Amino acid sequence: MAAQLYKTESGRLFHAGAIALITVGLPARGKTHVSRSLCRFLRWLGVPTKVFHVGEYRRKLIHRSVSHDFFDPANEETAPERLQAANQALEDMVAYLLQGGQVGIYDGSNLTADRRQYIQDRLEEDNIQTVFIESMCTDERIVDENIRTVKVSSTDYQGWEIEKAVQDFKARVKTATPYYQTIEDESQSYIKLINIDQQIITNRIQGFLPSRLVFYLMNLHTAPRAIYLARNAMSTDEQNYKADPSLTQEGQTHAKRLYDVLMARRQTRASEGYLASTKPLKIWTSIRQSTHATADYFPHEQIRQRKSLAALHPGVYDGLTPEEIKTQHPEEYAARQKDPYRHRYPRGESYHDLAIRLEPVILELEHEKQDVLIIAHESVLQCLYAYFCGYQPAEAIPSIQMPRNILLEIRPSAYGSKEERIEILPNDSTSS
Repeated sequence: MAAQLYKTESGRLFHAGAIALITVGLPARGKTHVSRSLCRFLRWLGVPTKVFHVGEYRRKLIHRSVSHDFFDPANEETAPERLQAANQALEDMVAYLLQGGQVGIYDGSNLTADRRQYIQDRLEEDNIQTVFIESMCTDERIVDENIRTVKVSSTDYQGWEIEKAVQDFKARVKTATPYYQTIEDESQSYIKLINIDQQIITNRIQGFLPSRLVFYLMNLHTAPRAIYLARNAMSTDEQNYKADPSLTQEGQTHAKRLYDVLMARRQTRASEGYLASTKPLKIWTSIRQSTHATADYFPHEQIRQRKSLAALHPGVYDGLTPEEIKTQHPEEYAARQKDPYRHRYPRGESYHDLAIRLEPVILELEHEKQDVLIIAHESVLQCLYAYFCGYQPAEAIPSIQMPRNILLEIRPSAYGSKEERIEILPNDSTSS
């Protein structure tokens, strides 16, 4: 596994050419969650990727509120509008891929075999590889939860009462169900996700990038949980990497505040109905003293030290401040300022190198269903934050600010990660 891999002259990675990922499935099966997650992951890898969501095209096209009747496949009156939105999204994706994009994600239902064959034939005209991703669900509890937590909060239901929106969306699913045909054509490349993360079936998945996406999807789920990011508390020597310094007295006090603030936050979240917040918190730190000592107030059995969470290695300039490097090694400093993401000091690491090192951590975080607190140095948190919040471009990662006095709460969701910043205050109170 690696992040930000090399590019060919065309700007695409590993000579893979253009690839279209086509979602398939009834409404409320997690297709948009899969689309957005894949887009975030692929961009993290450095792959030019864009999502083309048919629902967004339809909203731009008709400019009016619609109920479930609009989506009924038997409704001939609305069929032209539905088809126009779907085809416009498809053509825009083709244009994007022909103009240098590498992966286009066509987020729609694509319920029938005829519609899928039409899409594949259209893409083959421009030599675009097609991979279908079908989301299937046999557990009605998952569907109901998806409707209540995701669908009724969409733009389609602004101003609706929650229960009326739920019933309307269920009616939308009911009208679509008789027309749904699961993928059975063994000549097509496809990935089937059953109950999101319970089972995965693949067929004719060829090439490095599509195979890699299968591995990513094996770790994906929709269970609500929080990922907390916190910088290590103040150490006795902030510039010295090799010395592995311990915490200052102020740092020890900060560690206690972090514990109090996070425990209060989780108690609040549990009272709001977030089930993950009622389970034991997992804490990941690096093997450096300043990070695992920051976790000292948490139960030690919940703490896991990970070498991969170590800070960006400064190389031969260990112990020097940026100003000292600028004065003593102006050429090296200038090179770093020109490309802060990819430049590495002699015998050190670049942010690119750090991203490669952190990718297994990211996949494990995607797989994790419990709340996780990560205590690490700023460079590590910059990379992790950039991934979960879709921060683009990667070259801007070194400029992300991660204040020490802030506990960052990230909650991945179908339509992107939600974040809240909680101050770690001297009086142990919190605010967002």
